[in-house]
Amino acid sequence: MSTLSARFDGKVGSFRLNMEFTIPSRGVTALFGPSGCGKTTLLRCIAGLNHMPGAELTLDGEVWQKGRTFVPTHKRPIGYVFQEPGLFPHLSVRKNLTYGMKRAGIDSRDSEHLNELTALMGIEHLLERGVTALSGGEKQRVAIARALLMRPRLLLMDEPLSALDQDNKNEIMPYLEQLHSQLEIPVIYVTHDRREVERLADQLLLLRKGELIAQGEIGEILTNPDLPFGRSQDAVTVLDGRVRHYDARYGLSTLQIDGGTLEVPDTLGPTGVYKRLRIASTDVSLALNTDQPSTILNRLPAVIWKILPTDGPSVNVLLRIGNMGEGSALLASVTRKSVDSMQLTPGQSVYAQIKGASLLGSSTTNKPRKHEMTPLIACE
Repeated sequence: MSTLSARFDGKVGSFRLNMEFTIPSRGVTALFGPSGCGKTTLLRCIAGLNHMPGAELTLDGEVWQKGRTFVPTHKRPIGYVFQEPGLFPHLSVRKNLTYGMKRAGIDSRDSEHLNELTALMGIEHLLERGVTALSGGEKQRVAIARALLMRPRLLLMDEPLSALDQDNKNEIMPYLEQLHSQLEIPVIYVTHDRREVERLADQLLLLRKGELIAQGEIGEILTNPDLPFGRSQDAVTVLDGRVRHYDARYGLSTLQIDGGTLEVPDTLGPTGVYKRLRIASTDVSLALNTDQPSTILNRLPAVIWKILPTDGPSVNVLLRIGNMGEGSALLASVTRKSVDSMQLTPGQSVYAQIKGASLLGSSTTNKPRKHEMTPLIACE
């Protein structure tokens, strides 16, 4: 499996990049930040479409750029998915797929590989159709299958949903989730949409003005008190949980998370699969004890880590789940008055009352969505 290491310190045209990072051997790494922060420029540098003198780039120890060495784009084992699908309008879906295989020197008669990917992307029934008859979401699924048919060791995706309307985004998202669970290569995914990050990303590179502001696992970045996410009035926590049990009588699934368990309505899949939950900070309240019965099912012991001011009347309380604070981070939005009346302070033991948690996506995986990576860093 491949690990990508990169160092960029220089200019592409008039734009300057200054960053160094390593991403894991599998999973989705999101490049996130506002328009103009350098996301696409960085992706093009990784692809070799932009040449920055002095940069260094290796994939699993294989040098793509260092010193005088510069491997051109067509010799890098990458798949690239652009904002627009770029399909040939005069060719059928099948011929669009096999054309790319021939150009890459891959046997287009490899029907097993073709069948696997068309099934993965749900386009088997479209193979003989002309691409002009496809929806925007279908075209992009064909473009993704085309990129994967090249048998890449790295998949680059440059805002693949940005040109789609919401209906087409909803259509394609489950297929992107399936890619995550089945691909054994790293994926670098460019977006400025936080909901895409919450649903797809395992780790995040946060960019601003050509610099790397922070890097880490998605759950840690979104709750990091030194970053804007954790201090936002609409802050969220993303948790990955393993299905332990389904209670048919009450229609509740029990998920094991780091530091405790959660009960969630609905059947989430067989025991052992992993699911992702999104918990809004406004759906978490705090209590000092659990003496009184409550309609809130999920009341977890936690320890206050930090109390973070926002630009509104509330504060975000950063918690660590578990009696000793040994579990996942969790954000709770409470009023400043509640902080004062309950005398909440860092280090204090409380109970986090989770009023609601939304399931992010419909796919399941037998693999935890955590991977080895460089430790969390905050650069400012």
